[in-house]
Amino acid sequence: MLGVPWWVFVMILLIFVSGYMAFRGMVAERKMEQHFIEQEGEVYMERLRKERELKGRGNQSNEIT
Repeated sequence: MLGVPWWVFVMILLIFVSGYMAFRGMVAERKMEQHFIEQEGEVYMERLRKERELKGRGNQSNEIT
């Protein structure tokens, strides 16, 4: 340890910190992406529900006449 300059240890420490920050960023982005996918899925499901309602109403009015 005496033969290794102090800045080498600092560089190694910074490499580990950089890896940790990259990992945190990756996890945060994955969570944001999952949240966005869930929102878009909910919009799609709501559209399907409305279409079913409209089709159901259309079928009921045809059966009555």
